[in-house]
Amino acid sequence: MPISDVAAEIKAGRVEQIIISGDYSALSVEFKDSRETKLSRIGDGVDVVEVLHNFGVSEEEIATITIDYQQPSGWASWLPLLSGILPAILFMVIFYFFLRQAQGANNQALSFGKSRARMFTGDQPTVTFEDVAGVEEAKEELYEVVEFLKEPEKFISLGARIPKGVLLVGAPGTGKTLMAKAVSGEAGVPFFNISGSEFVEMFVGVGASRVRDLFDQAKRHSPCIVFIDEIDAVGRHRGAGLGGSHDEREQTLNQILVEMDGFDTDTNVIILAASNRPDILDPALLRPGRFDRQVVLDIPDIKGRKGILDVHVRGKPLANDIDLEILARRTPGFVGADIENMVNEAAILAARRDKKVIGMEEFGEAIERVVAGPERKSRIISDEEKEIIAYHEAGHAMVMSKLPLCDPVHKVSIVSRGMALGYTMPLPEEDRYLKHRAKFRDKLAGLLGGRAAEELMFNDVTTGAASDLEQVTKLARKMVCEYGMSEELGPMTFGKKQELVFLGREIAEQRDYSEAVAQEIDREVRRFIDEAHSRAREILTTYRDKLTALAQRLIEKETLEGAELQAMLA
Repeated sequence: MPISDVAAEIKAGRVEQIIISGDYSALSVEFKDSRETKLSRIGDGVDVVEVLHNFGVSEEEIATITIDYQQPSGWASWLPLLSGILPAILFMVIFYFFLRQAQGANNQALSFGKSRARMFTGDQPTVTFEDVAGVEEAKEELYEVVEFLKEPEKFISLGARIPKGVLLVGAPGTGKTLMAKAVSGEAGVPFFNISGSEFVEMFVGVGASRVRDLFDQAKRHSPCIVFIDEIDAVGRHRGAGLGGSHDEREQTLNQILVEMDGFDTDTNVIILAASNRPDILDPALLRPGRFDRQVVLDIPDIKGRKGILDVHVRGKPLANDIDLEILARRTPGFVGADIENMVNEAAILAARRDKKVIGMEEFGEAIERVVAGPERKSRIISDEEKEIIAYHEAGHAMVMSKLPLCDPVHKVSIVSRGMALGYTMPLPEEDRYLKHRAKFRDKLAGLLGGRAAEELMFNDVTTGAASDLEQVTKLARKMVCEYGMSEELGPMTFGKKQELVFLGREIAEQRDYSEAVAQEIDREVRRFIDEAHSRAREILTTYRDKLTALAQRLIEKETLEGAELQAMLA
């Protein structure tokens, strides 16, 4: 209701009371007939009586009504104040948010130069020397490091200086990282673990900064061990990179060299590093005073493999027929990682077959899975191809069994595994470190037994011998060019291997011999192969009946091993 209508109602004597809130935000009118209405807002601080006077309402008429001024509610009284403060508060919140964002970005930029090494305390070691098997000589050498960290006074009193750095060298899977953790666990000191690739970033100078930060942390936590895994990622020969001598990797290497050289004799910080390519490391990294000592973790022998098996079967339910000695003999060339994988595969197979214990059958299957891959029984092979594969594998087995220096044949199968259509598994009776020319000649004949069987039985050849021929050619060429086993060429080596250090791979063979010698090398390689092929054909021709019987039995059973196989080969 407008104020003019209220004035008219007052003059007519129908208004009883006007209620006005303290902030003039609520005006209401009560009439004598109990009606009630709201007034239009007339503005802050405006006197209602003066407004009514302006509309012709006299003092006597105003005196007949009651004008009640009420105090505003609590929140309403704060509203004018909040309307002025809220924008300022909102601005401050936005400003604080952007400030925090800027600080976070600044912290992230600064953290690029921080080391990403993970520190493990030695209070509760998870790995000790008891968990490492098959590398007893390496453990003995590294125990000196443990003794130094535990009792440095014993060495210092005699004027001895412990090596600042120890380089663990070995093929992939031989346990270099595990050995480093075992050293830390035995010594009971903090252990910093970082990979060589974690030093290098796309930003220039970050790698060197991380090296400085890592060594600063190590000095603060002395005595401790710093382990750099795959150090060849930053430790390759300088000047061999694609960016010349100024790339980020080489700056990182230079900082490592400086930090290792700047260690005091009393810091008690040991640097362990691991690499499977020590030949490509920078010479400055391997000089005395930096990585003084190289510890080789070699492929384990039969005794070492048995020790590794002992470690990995702990806590696993084994059948009564398990013989770790036999398993160790059946895994020549396996490193620690292969054996761990084999034991795990056997456990998975036992679980898949709903067994409560792991038996020799599961271990045997696991060995073949690691060597050749899982069985591919779903591969459909025609009867004709199955017969060719059977004669091919029987040819390998028969030739190997008749040559005295070939390893005994343990198993023959025409079940596909991995990429192979069939396989013959010879196993050595003992570990050998020296190979004789006569043994290589027998091995060449055994590898060509499959091809010779195809020629003899089908008067044709297939692609099934492609892998065999590749191995034969490579071995024969090594006999001539690397091992000096050719009577014609004598005890000489031919061809220098040229490697690109930055890539760490062989890219070419540098010829250091004439064209005439090259032709003679080819003739000698062919002679070795031809002799082996003739021996294989001669054996299979002599024992053709046994070859046929073995192949037919393979077609029936698909897999032969144990006493039955030995009886058919005898």
